[in-house]
Amino acid sequence: MRWPRQLMSLLIVLGLLAGPPLVLLALLGPPISGWPTAEQVRAWVQQPLTERTLTAALTIAAWLVWLVLAYTVTIRALTGIRATARWLARLPLPTPLQATAGGMAGAAVLVGANAVATPSPAPPVLVAAGTLDSPTVTEHDGMARSDEGIAVAGGWLPREVAEQVAAAAALVWLRRRRDYQPRPPERLWREDPDLAPLPATAAAVQAALADTSQPAPAAGIPTLTGVPAGGVGVTGPGALAVGRGLLVTVLLTGHRHPTGRLVTTRAALARLLGPHTDSLIERLPQLAVVDTVDEAARLVASAAASAWARGESETREGRTGVTTHTPVVLLTEDDCDRRDVTPLAEAAATSRGSIVALGRWPAGPTWQADSTGRLHDPRRPDGPGPRWCVLDQVAATDLLTVIAHTTGPAAADAAPPSVTHQPVPPGRRLPRQETRHDHRPSAGAGHRVELRVLGEPTLLVDGQPLTVRRSAGVQVLVYLAAHRDGADTRQLTDALWPGVPRGSLTGRLYTTLSELRGAVRDTCGLNVIDHTDDRYRLNPTNIQVDLWRLHDAIQHAATAVTNTTIARQAVIDAYPDELAAGRTWPWLDPLREAIRRHVIDVHVALADTAPDPHRAVELLQAAIRIDPYNTDLHTRAENALVALGEHHAAHELREGYLRRLTAAGLHPGDQVRSAAANTSGPPDAAGRIHAVRG
Repeated sequence: MRWPRQLMSLLIVLGLLAGPPLVLLALLGPPISGWPTAEQVRAWVQQPLTERTLTAALTIAAWLVWLVLAYTVTIRALTGIRATARWLARLPLPTPLQATAGGMAGAAVLVGANAVATPSPAPPVLVAAGTLDSPTVTEHDGMARSDEGIAVAGGWLPREVAEQVAAAAALVWLRRRRDYQPRPPERLWREDPDLAPLPATAAAVQAALADTSQPAPAAGIPTLTGVPAGGVGVTGPGALAVGRGLLVTVLLTGHRHPTGRLVTTRAALARLLGPHTDSLIERLPQLAVVDTVDEAARLVASAAASAWARGESETREGRTGVTTHTPVVLLTEDDCDRRDVTPLAEAAATSRGSIVALGRWPAGPTWQADSTGRLHDPRRPDGPGPRWCVLDQVAATDLLTVIAHTTGPAAADAAPPSVTHQPVPPGRRLPRQETRHDHRPSAGAGHRVELRVLGEPTLLVDGQPLTVRRSAGVQVLVYLAAHRDGADTRQLTDALWPGVPRGSLTGRLYTTLSELRGAVRDTCGLNVIDHTDDRYRLNPTNIQVDLWRLHDAIQHAATAVTNTTIARQAVIDAYPDELAAGRTWPWLDPLREAIRRHVIDVHVALADTAPDPHRAVELLQAAIRIDPYNTDLHTRAENALVALGEHHAAHELREGYLRRLTAAGLHPGDQVRSAAANTSGPPDAAGRIHAVRG
């Protein structure tokens, strides 16, 4: 408990404040007993260094030191009082209806036959960047969550948009897995450009949505709540941020609904994103960029005619219930200045599209947008306005980069501007150093601590699972296992809580680490996490990690010149499942994919050198189970099956793969199409090799 230490600190401070004045007054009296006379001044000038003057100088110096101490304590106390006042101001108070309901519930409890203990009220939750944010907020491991939306460092996203960001981020990694080309086994340290993490804003959104039990909403072109049929203008301090949010929101679903399109002008993009975004804009096929309002009107009218023709064709074919998505036009006030916007408004009305002008809109009303994305219609001052997504330039560019990776060509999967933290190869080890917290009693000798992170993360002490109370503690263990040389405070906080201001997380990290180390030490007397020079690392003397065994096997397989088959098989044997299976921490994706590629490379290398073609097919099928989205693996397996005369198995494998890609929102590449022509032989009814499914 901390209250004894706090009480002792308070007594010491009070002693320092009250003790020196009492001692000085008792021994020396007040520092100044009156103003010196003229005779005393002349005597001091003639002989300044006397016993009396030195005593007076020392007394005054002692009083000055005490005044500095008292000033410091007073400032700290006032700071604490102001912080408490701000906390109380944010304390959510019950509404009258809630207070009435609470009183009735309390009365029912008091008069009931069985008394029930009343839980203590939950502390107020401070919503930080990268967390869910709404009037009804709950807390999970320090992260505030709700249904309305999330706040990130660069703005705010509705929950539906945030879910689409997370889906797009997952699609980026599926696309990279699909396009990876296996190569000969290589050393642990990989420099694949497409293993870079996604931008920070996407990671913050993923982290805020992690571990939520509520299902993701159906993806669709977002509804622009309450936009009049003739369009609307948006002004105010949040206008540009709303424009960026609208740009991202509409484009997020472009890869799922190709008929949806956002039309905007070059001038609008320059104001929203800055002048140096041409390369990014070119990789967004659902974004149509025009120079003038007249071009936008012609494009919208053409889209309306195409949608009408498509609807007529579907009606003739007897297909009903097909949803046609309408265009959204995003302009600025300068685009509309001294131009006739009537043709654009008519075309948008015909196609049931929406027009949003960042500024005054000549053909319709103009709304006010505040910095939080809340819109207000001046014609209805008392009516509640909708809240749209708001983003700054950095956040919008981050999310557009993710969208570009889901829709652009394969070459666009070059790494985004971010720093990757690859697992460090063995050999670069910090020397073993004791810390002041490393008190390992002799009782720890003979205990065995093992950390398993391939599959479900589990910490074992003498073979028995040890419960880790905080989910952040599990993350710390997996992160340090993946980074064998350790990590500093900045790296850990950025990984565990992306997008949250780092200054507010140091205490949370220290608490997590303290509880984790204390739980292990209380169980077996061993210290498993060293802390040296603000760098944390797992103690290799006291803990065994399955991922490290896999790392060593990968390194050996890449450097072995003899018995290569045995060395490569050791990698397969050391890989029971993916890193932290089932966890959705954003920092996991690059590390998880790097390990997966090493294991796939080993499977393909063994298959290429296998003397038995049936054994080669088994190895390729095992590799497909590790990554069921990789095109190259399926092509190799199909070709091997065709070479064995197993045309039916090859056909089933290809069809299952195409269904899997379609369900994930991916599209087959040229390899799959060419393999389809090679495997179109007659089905073989006997002796089939079962294709991998699911």
